[in-house]
Amino acid sequence: MRPIPAEPLPFFHRGPSPVARLAFFGFASIVLMFVDARYKTLEDIRHVAGTVLFPLQRLVRMPGEAIDGLAAYFASKHDLEAENTRLKTELIAQAPAAQGYAAARDEVAKLKALRDIRAQAAPGSVIVHVLYAGRDPFAQKLFVSPGAEAGIVPGSAVIDERGVVGQVTRVHPTMAEVTLVTDKDHAVPVKVERSGVRSVLYGAGTGRSPELRFMPPSADIRAGDRLVTSGLDGTYPAGLAVAQVLEVERDAGRMFARIAAAPLGGVDRSETLLVLAPPAALPPRPEEPADADAARKAGRGKGRKAP
Repeated sequence: MRPIPAEPLPFFHRGPSPVARLAFFGFASIVLMFVDARYKTLEDIRHVAGTVLFPLQRLVRMPGEAIDGLAAYFASKHDLEAENTRLKTELIAQAPAAQGYAAARDEVAKLKALRDIRAQAAPGSVIVHVLYAGRDPFAQKLFVSPGAEAGIVPGSAVIDERGVVGQVTRVHPTMAEVTLVTDKDHAVPVKVERSGVRSVLYGAGTGRSPELRFMPPSADIRAGDRLVTSGLDGTYPAGLAVAQVLEVERDAGRMFARIAAAPLGGVDRSETLLVLAPPAALPPRPEEPADADAARKAGRGKGRKAP
């Protein structure tokens, strides 16, 4: 057998001890730091090394940045979904209040408009509130409050901020009955605001537009014209908006034109109305003399044929 050599084999040669290496490299580092701080000799080397190693640094940092980006994305998405859900819940919870606020705002605007109109109208006009509609589906009527206790009398015109709504037909102590301009038994003397042509607007009943009847085809009236009260009946003050002409049909085979109009007043949507004070009574018509009446009867008798 060959004897085992006392010296270690070459490939097990260890070199300087770790302590010696640490001391050497530590001293070298201190020297280089001192030289660089004093003379700036390694500035160019540091710039070159930074430029060369920058792509490697970016490559090493990319996985971490990607993970952070994904985490931030999902966190933001979750936060946005939670915020969206919360806002929807709050919106649903506040919807009744918002609708009530909008309705109250509209009602306040209407009241302000009615007060402005009342300030310009004759003294004694009264703001009333709609209680309910009449039970008869073929009669266009409303019941409003207050009634006679507030000085409301039959025959008074009823308007809103847009125009004429109807006329008071019956009065009770605490409420009043209003017949709308759309009622088939109601008529309003009107004139065309543009041309001044006078006529009478007749209600046509439920689901139908009021009409101007007995108007010749040559009458100066067209679609879009606004109809206002003429004031000839002594019930409605002159100049109140009543309706707007929808269509005019002129047929050579008919004696009168067919003219339909749409009410401007809120006959089916207003909750607050203004009852105007009745205007001054018109003077009575003069009585015809007895001889004129006898002459008229005699003329009718002469026109009859003898049997």
